[in-house]
Amino acid sequence: MEKQTRIGNTDLHVNPIGLGTNAVGGHNIYPNLDEQVGKDLVKTALDHGINFLDTAFIYGPKRSEELVGEVLKETGKREEVVLATKGAHKFVGEDVVFDNSPEFLKQAVEDSLKRLQTDYIDLFYIHFPDEQTPKDEAVRTLKELKDEGKIRAIGVSNFSLSQLKEANKDGYVDVVQSEYNLLNRDAEKDLLPYIAENNLSFVPYFPLASGLLAGKYDKNTTFNDIRANMPHFQGEQFEKNLEKVDQVRSIADRHNAEVAHIVLAWYLTRDGIDTIIPGAKRSEQVVNTLQTLDVELTQEDIDKIDRIFS
Repeated sequence: MEKQTRIGNTDLHVNPIGLGTNAVGGHNIYPNLDEQVGKDLVKTALDHGINFLDTAFIYGPKRSEELVGEVLKETGKREEVVLATKGAHKFVGEDVVFDNSPEFLKQAVEDSLKRLQTDYIDLFYIHFPDEQTPKDEAVRTLKELKDEGKIRAIGVSNFSLSQLKEANKDGYVDVVQSEYNLLNRDAEKDLLPYIAENNLSFVPYFPLASGLLAGKYDKNTTFNDIRANMPHFQGEQFEKNLEKVDQVRSIADRHNAEVAHIVLAWYLTRDGIDTIIPGAKRSEQVVNTLQTLDVELTQEDIDKIDRIFS
C-alpha cells in the first residue's frame, strides 16, 4: 500500500510526493524539451506510486496540459490520479496579462478540461491574482464550477495574505500554492500561520530552490541559464548558501540519504504542508525523489535544519 495523505479538508488523497510538470512540455520555461521524454517521465511517476500531478496552462503554453492528458488517456489511469492545473494568463496581442474575471475563469476551466482530456479537474488554482477582480468573486466562480462537478477543490497561487483573506471570505478556498523553501521562508511570516489557522493546505513551489538545496553544486559551479541572475546563486551569497547545504549533508549521511531527501522531508514536517511537488526532467530523478518517504527526521534533525536556515 502506497503512503497516502489527505490534502487539507478536501477529499483528495495523494502520495506526499507529487510531480510538478513544468518541464513536461513547458517549452517557454525550458527550451528544447523532448516531449517523449516528458511523457515517459509522467508514466514513470505513475508507475512508482505518484498520483498527484501539477500542471498549468502557461507551461508551454498549453503543451504541458496536453501531454499530461495524453499520458492519462494512454495509461487509463485518470481515475487513480489527483490532477491539478492553473489558469490566469491571457494573451492580448503579444502581451500576457492576468485575468480572474468569472468569464475568463469559466472558459479557462473548459479549455483545460479539453487539453487534459477529462471531464473534471481535481484541483484548479487561480494561478496569479489580477488587479481588478474582487478575489471573493473569482473564488465564488470556482465554487459554481465545483458545484457543477467540473472541479473538486479550489486553489489560489501567488496570492498575498490580504488577497488570500479576501479570496477566502466565504471559506471556499482549499489550497494555497506559493514559493517557499529553506532559502525563502517569507511564507512563514504570514501565509503559513493563516493557512494552519484556517485548516487550508499549502503546496510550496521551488522546494529545492532551483537545485541549490539538492546538494549537487559547489563554489566552482557556473550557470548559463535563468539561475545566473538569481540572488541565491550570486557570489558571496552563493558560497554562504553552499555552506548551509553542507551542514545538512551530515544529517543526510546519518540517514543514508541525499541532501535533497532531507530537505524535502523537512517540509513535510511543517504545519499545513501535506504534499510537495518537486519537478524533474528525467525519469530517474522522479524515482530518486521518492526516497524522501524513507526518511524519518528526528526532532533534533528538524530543529537543526531550522537553525541552519534561520
